[in-house]
Amino acid sequence: MSTFITIIGTAGAVVLLLAYAMVSSGRMSGDGLPYQLLNFGGAVTLMINSAYHSAWPSAILNLVWSGIGVWTLGRFVARRAAARRHAAESAGAATPAAGTATPAAGSWAAAQEGTTDGTGRPGEHGIAAIG
Repeated sequence: MSTFITIIGTAGAVVLLLAYAMVSSGRMSGDGLPYQLLNFGGAVTLMINSAYHSAWPSAILNLVWSGIGVWTLGRFVARRAAARRHAAESAGAATPAAGTATPAAGSWAAAQEGTTDGTGRPGEHGIAAIG
């Protein structure tokens, strides 16, 4: 069992380091689902390894880290569900007349308009993408 726990802990450390290196090098977005999944998985495996070896400060750190990961992944799921609901509502609504397609202020669509990634935040350097 000890060898298996060591392998799990080592894999978790490698996954966390890989995710950090990818974000630091600009090859992966820190706001993206892949990074969050790698981060969560690495934290869980290191938590298991640390608890098995009674390294409680590290185990607690990784428990909190995993909790943040669960919260963040929950936000991704909620956003995706909201986007699907919005798409379903939009598909069922009649197409507005020309010149009236501007979303209402404060609506989900208004929050997404002018962003590069659909998150409601402007693109790189605070400038929304054009086109």
